[in-house]
Amino acid sequence: MSPFSQDAWRGAQLGASETLVNIDQAGAVTPGLAVSWSQVDATTVRVKLRDGVVFHDGTPLTAEHAAHSLTHAIAAEPVLRALVGVRLTATAVGGDTLELRTAKPDPALLHRLASPQLVILAPKAYGRDPGAPDPLGAGTGPYRFTSLQGTSAATLERNDAYWGGRPALAGVDVRFLPEGSARVGALRSGEVDVVNQVPIAQLPNLGDRRLIEVPLPRTVSLYLVTAEGRTFADPGLRAAARAAVDPTMIAAGVFEGRADPAAGLFGPASGWAARHRAAARAAAAPPDTPDDPSGQRITLATYPNKPELPEAASVLAATLTARGFVVETVVRDYLTIEPEVLAGRFDAVILSRSYLLDVNDPIAFLTSDFSCAGSYNVARFCAPGFDSRLAAADGHTDLPSRHAAALALEAELVNRAVVVPLVHDRARLATAAGVTDLAADPYERTLVTVHTSLR
Repeated sequence: MSPFSQDAWRGAQLGASETLVNIDQAGAVTPGLAVSWSQVDATTVRVKLRDGVVFHDGTPLTAEHAAHSLTHAIAAEPVLRALVGVRLTATAVGGDTLELRTAKPDPALLHRLASPQLVILAPKAYGRDPGAPDPLGAGTGPYRFTSLQGTSAATLERNDAYWGGRPALAGVDVRFLPEGSARVGALRSGEVDVVNQVPIAQLPNLGDRRLIEVPLPRTVSLYLVTAEGRTFADPGLRAAARAAVDPTMIAAGVFEGRADPAAGLFGPASGWAARHRAAARAAAAPPDTPDDPSGQRITLATYPNKPELPEAASVLAATLTARGFVVETVVRDYLTIEPEVLAGRFDAVILSRSYLLDVNDPIAFLTSDFSCAGSYNVARFCAPGFDSRLAAADGHTDLPSRHAAALALEAELVNRAVVVPLVHDRARLATAAGVTDLAADPYERTLVTVHTSLR
């Protein structure tokens, strides 16, 4: 549950931890633990904190505490995805005022502050291991963790001192069930009231349970590892792999029509992408020409935590084999396979990636995932020219210009077959009849709220 881990979003979804600001469904920054902010100069923002906020351990929130929490996040290793490429300092300039300063102007700074990696926790969270904060009893949300049982379960109780009013539920009991069929079975038997990430294959088994589907800024893609010594360091072989992939077939077959074939990295949840993608593609350099891959051995890796991914891996392994590759498929739980994925130990990886989860800004996503210094660079892609264009894109201060620059960079990545987008996914939650007011959040940061109730 550490916010510095890949599970950062869980604490926020369960209503335990909160950030300084939030993002609404239109992508605008809204108040969270901060009620207002002002731009002092090109590199400085001052944030005024909300009155009456108390951490779960009874400590009142102050600017010193917020600065302390952010300073630990800034120092985290590896660099948090929300802060890649950013030199940030956080300083208290009063009891309720926080000053944030960047080394250079950062148009996405406020959007970064909404990342679940930057939740504000009480000082006690950092006592045992500052590099892995413990959220138990240290958050500010409507529910507080009272117990964590490894990766199997968690318990949260109502925070009667919550600044947003008394929560509707007495508490939340969480079970982490990696198998989608087990989740749906638990819902059908009445053991649980809400299940997240319902597998498409299990939808017919829901019966009269309510299904909630939300288009997400999330893309399932095939990442081709470009590191020296790997098969896909060769652009011609990457092009051959891209030519073997049919996103429409993946969307219709594996996802049974409940996902959209990917036209690029940015999907239907980002309306600006479809409107301007054609112009970006027309201006881009032409795609690389495929080489003959006959006999080239590759390892294709994915994880079963999202149940459609192993099936997608089977389909892609068959099409790549038909193209001439010799494919070994590796499927392991995400937590166990992630270190090897980030170290570039495989030739190709199928990954479900939210491109606005870390920062609600496409340039920040591209920096994290495709720059030489990117902290989540699964493709191990490093091209100084691309980094220069990425840095220039980050200099744009208005959204239309940032969007246009992001689409130009997307076109380059797709044409060079660094990544092959497959489908744009949707959130699929199922609930018992009595559950109301779950958050249908396209950014997957909020689920249980102060208003969520069970009749």
